[in-house]
Amino acid sequence: MRQADLPRYSAVTRALHWLVAIMVVATIPIGVIMLQEGLARPTQDLLFILHKNGGVLILLLVALRIIWRLRSPAPPLPATIPQWQARVAHWVQFALYALLLIMAISGYIRVRAGGFPVEMLDALSLPPLVPRSEALAETAQQIHATARFPLVALMLLHVGAGLRHLVARDGVFARIWPPVGR
Repeated sequence: MRQADLPRYSAVTRALHWLVAIMVVATIPIGVIMLQEGLARPTQDLLFILHKNGGVLILLLVALRIIWRLRSPAPPLPATIPQWQARVAHWVQFALYALLLIMAISGYIRVRAGGFPVEMLDALSLPPLVPRSEALAETAQQIHATARFPLVALMLLHVGAGLRHLVARDGVFARIWPPVGR
């Protein structure tokens, strides 16, 4: 079967996948840079605002993606893909969803429990969903700081596998690319 004839993810799934990917890839370096010593305060403030509000958008998009995925299952993998690869891919994708949720939720809790604003939510007059608590903020910060390492590792594994399938032209990468269209 030709790659063009293989089943693909829906246009909505592909758009959400690539939108989340772009948001996460942008948010990670912003999070690293915003914590650097010696940044001008206006620059640091802007980076914190971008990181916090980006995290909220990622949380909403990932939640939407999970709901959509439950309603629109993944197309079957090509028959040439070994079962062990299919199982690994399934668990990596599951772990990526879980870690993205953990990162976004722990970031939100860290900010709100620490008494800081989330400008986008504040503009909508949405009240904080967690109480102010330094202990809770510290725990959430530790979770957020720790979970970034397995998230980045799994992202690199996911990208590496995607590139391997792109080079192999086995039809797996074609299921998710291009990000929009029919």
